[in-house]
Amino acid sequence: MTRPDLDEHLAEIQAGDPDAFGRWIAAAEPTLRETLRSFAAVVDTEAVLQEALLRVWQVAPRFVRDGEPNGLFRLAVRIARNLAVSERRRRAREDVEAEPEGPSAPLVVMAPVDPLLRRRIEECRDALPTKPGAALRARLGADGVEPDELLAERLSMRVNTFLQNITRARRLLAECLEGRGVDLAQELP
Repeated sequence: MTRPDLDEHLAEIQAGDPDAFGRWIAAAEPTLRETLRSFAAVVDTEAVLQEALLRVWQVAPRFVRDGEPNGLFRLAVRIARNLAVSERRRRAREDVEAEPEGPSAPLVVMAPVDPLLRRRIEECRDALPTKPGAALRARLGADGVEPDELLAERLSMRVNTFLQNITRARRLLAECLEGRGVDLAQELP
């Protein structure tokens, strides 16, 4: 089965027509999402997809067809996969930097948590929507011992959906705390 040439929308997209871009996205997104599946366990593919689509919209006015069909789609795939690879590398570096340096690593002593801060965190956590709240509770309850794949399975979610819910929960929690006057930059080391 041959794929329709989505470049049929290109002239309108290059002219800045958001409706044409919407039609292009509607046709391209399922396959574009599928190309990111292999990254789902290690990066937030939803964020990668959204960033890729934003970048496609930004570069579309300068895009020049190469004579092959679906040129803008092929560019979108390349952008999305490059973003996913960069995100995977960034996370791997962070993981390595976060690991203690063997048995001589200094013991980290956590300062006691302010009771008012703890109450605000609990209030914001309790205000989370159902699925992000469930994903966050599952991850916190696992204490880092159980893999996300197992946690997602327990919640009857795909791993990618579970990770997206974790990301959403973290964002909503941060927004809620900031809305209640908590300065996260000051509270987090």
